[in-house]
Amino acid sequence: MQAPTTNPAPLSPFHLAFPVHDLAEARRFYGGVLGCPEGRSSDEWVDFNFYGHQIVAHLAPGETGAAQRNAVDGHGVPVRHFGIVLPMADWEAMAERLRAQGIAFVIEPYIRFKGEPGEQATMFFMDPSGNALELKAFSDINRLFAK
Repeated sequence: MQAPTTNPAPLSPFHLAFPVHDLAEARRFYGGVLGCPEGRSSDEWVDFNFYGHQIVAHLAPGETGAAQRNAVDGHGVPVRHFGIVLPMADWEAMAERLRAQGIAFVIEPYIRFKGEPGEQATMFFMDPSGNALELKAFSDINRLFAK
């Protein structure tokens, strides 16, 4: 099956499972810092609503840690990462929320590829288990896949 070339409307929620070293810390970070409502859980995993998508923190301390980085626009971008594309105002509000909570950025919020078709606001940070997250925004969401 070939991937669609345009965004279908509405988007189907994605599901992502990832390792964490401590479920209580994952709850504090994803629930408290990022504001993701918690769904089902067990002693080994917790579901979170990540902007309408299902992400699942699985207790797997041996699988957590730092990701390799590749150069993108002069920055070391963590290769293994996940995130969300937000409306610009929401992206700006989240950047301020993260700063206010003392989150250390891997890549500070900035505009990447300025003046190019893929111009976007981006920021990278890590969860307590070393999972990298990227939050981005476009002034024109129709440029999401622009070349």
